[in-house]
Amino acid sequence: MEVQETRVQTDRVLTIPNILSMARLLGVPLFLWLILWPVFGGPTADGWALLVLALSGVSDYLDGKLARRWNQISSLGRILDPAADRLYILSTLVGLTWREILPVWLTAALLAREVMLLIAVGFLGRHGYGPPQVNFLGKAATFNLMYAFPLLLLSSGSGWLHTLGTVFGWAFAGWGTALYWWAGVLYVVQVRRLIKADTTAD
Repeated sequence: MEVQETRVQTDRVLTIPNILSMARLLGVPLFLWLILWPVFGGPTADGWALLVLALSGVSDYLDGKLARRWNQISSLGRILDPAADRLYILSTLVGLTWREILPVWLTAALLAREVMLLIAVGFLGRHGYGPPQVNFLGKAATFNLMYAFPLLLLSSGSGWLHTLGTVFGWAFAGWGTALYWWAGVLYVVQVRRLIKADTTAD
């Protein structure tokens, strides 16, 4: 992530990128319900959950690309896009951990990173800075995790397809977790430098 403010091209709310981000947000409770349905006695709906997760990944790619191409980067979009990413990651962690597909330690590691960033964002807000823009490293981490989660969900069965899901799912999960923390640590370092510069200027 980058702490520096970026130029906002539009303050419009109803842009195509923002609508895609809103739709992705609406898919979060649907995905969580589908993945937890078997826990509460309902039928297994992993196929539908995978479809919702796949569509969220497509919309995540499109909203940023279209915002840049059509010059529709907005203040609202800068909030909606990372919010949708984090809510999908959180809901997937809750669902997969509840179903004992993800180990508790991995969930704790990813949640600890989120808590660290929330604290850093709080410090930024106290110094008059808005939310930072997600950079390539943060996006790469999110993409790795968004690939890992459906593959790990696929691994909950038996057979060669599930074996492949296990192997590639854990590979993406390992890279995604490492990149997620790397991006988080770099962001905290940048926040610390920015706050220190402000304090020195005062």
